[in-house]
Amino acid sequence: MTKPGLSAFSILGLSGLIVLTGCFGPPAPAPSTSSAAPSPTASSASPSSASPSTATSASTTAGATSSATPTSPTGTSAPPTSPAAAPPSSAPAGPPAAGEPAPTGLPEQVAPLTIYYVAVGDSGRSGPAIGCGDSLVATTTAPVRFTDQVGPSVGTLLANKSRDVGQSGLINVLYQSSLTYLAGELNGSTITIWLSGQFMLGGVCDIPRAKAQLEYTAMAASGATSAQVFVNNRPIDQVLSLK
Repeated sequence: MTKPGLSAFSILGLSGLIVLTGCFGPPAPAPSTSSAAPSPTASSASPSSASPSTATSASTTAGATSSATPTSPTGTSAPPTSPAAAPPSSAPAGPPAAGEPAPTGLPEQVAPLTIYYVAVGDSGRSGPAIGCGDSLVATTTAPVRFTDQVGPSVGTLLANKSRDVGQSGLINVLYQSSLTYLAGELNGSTITIWLSGQFMLGGVCDIPRAKAQLEYTAMAASGATSAQVFVNNRPIDQVLSLK
């Protein structure tokens, strides 16, 4: 009879301990509200359910993507570099292209032309002294209509195919040459003329005579104090040195 009583008491005491342990033990953790809910997939999300921050993030991402796109079209080549500038040349530019005379801007006028011929053996008494003891003498033509006097003056000199100038005793050493006036340009006090063709002279003394006739005729027509003559784009001194 003693053993059954003790067993029942023991069972009651053990049950009480279990109950007390359940009351004073650590509380069970409450469910957390910070866990993220599963995000909706792209197919199930609607425009109205997106938060402002989500929309802002999306627009920022889109802006970053579009700004990375190159602005120039694909395949556009870089512009070609300009060629290196040619070094300046001390020689004057060549004559203008045929059929494209440069405008002079001068008014049309009618006046005599001044043409220079040679007084052989005059030794500078009648005009500027030139080689071989000769002189240059200015003559005038009948009135001529022109705007640029250089072309008509040099052209008249080259067109004269007579050696003797009337009864004046002057001579024209260019009468056998086949030369054509191309163009003229006044730069400051220097007149430059371009000719084409060939010289046909009678001897060494005709070289300074021919050069002086051309230079002085061009200077008188332009009012210049010095002249340059090019024949077939070569300086006259170089051309006449071969004669």
